[in-house]
Amino acid sequence: MADLNAATGAAKAPAKSRITVYTDTITVPVVNKTGAEVGSITVDPKDFGGKISKQLMHEAVLMFRANQRAGTHSTLRRGEVAGSTKKLFRQKGTGNARAGTKRTNKRRGGGTAKGPKPRDYYYRLPKKAVRAANRMAVLSKIIDKEIVVIDDFALAAPKTKEVFGLLKALKVGKKTTEGGEKDVTLADTTVLIGTNGIDQGMYRSARNIKGVKVLPVAEFNCYTVLRLKRLLVTRAALEAFIKPPAAPEAAPTAAEEPRVKRRGRAARIAARKVAK
Repeated sequence: MADLNAATGAAKAPAKSRITVYTDTITVPVVNKTGAEVGSITVDPKDFGGKISKQLMHEAVLMFRANQRAGTHSTLRRGEVAGSTKKLFRQKGTGNARAGTKRTNKRRGGGTAKGPKPRDYYYRLPKKAVRAANRMAVLSKIIDKEIVVIDDFALAAPKTKEVFGLLKALKVGKKTTEGGEKDVTLADTTVLIGTNGIDQGMYRSARNIKGVKVLPVAEFNCYTVLRLKRLLVTRAALEAFIKPPAAPEAAPTAAEEPRVKRRGRAARIAARKVAK
């Protein structure tokens, strides 16, 4: 990479340039099921962290994709393939290069040298980093105008045809064709539909539409938000994502003595007393 930069005369971008700070509020229009604008919502970037870090979102995407790997790949080593361990011919006197067993990776049908074995690819970033990456991904959709806010889905019953008609009614731009300009709708691209909580009606209606995924906003992840080109959310779902509901306070209880964390033999004795 250094040689390439030197040859092209381009300097390596500093790490700070990968972080973009946003301070101005953003006005997002709110539409109804027919695509007509019925209002607007003002978004403060500070509610999403106020900045976008490409490096952090990249690490969050790598973590998500690594955790989806099954890790079931397996190859046979020389000790696992079928075949005799007898030396093929004597060491000296034949004029040939010395050779041992036919299980070696040098020969056809032999084992694989340093091949993959089943392993677990799971790892995780700190919780605060993952949450920040999720908010950065949604903020990037808002800044790039790739989000559509609808007042309400209002599905009477699960109906795929109704949801597909809704996607066709929501226009997101235009494209030039041989016959002239043509409207581009959400049905022409991939969409992530965010709901305020679990919405079985929307999920059952949209799960068979190609390129459409339905998730509660509380289960958003950076990879899914960035992979799908458009984001469709209700006003209530966006407000819930910006300010999640506070956890209920626990009822006051009587003061308890602080428990001493025991180790070794004392811990084993205390565990037996609890079991009894």
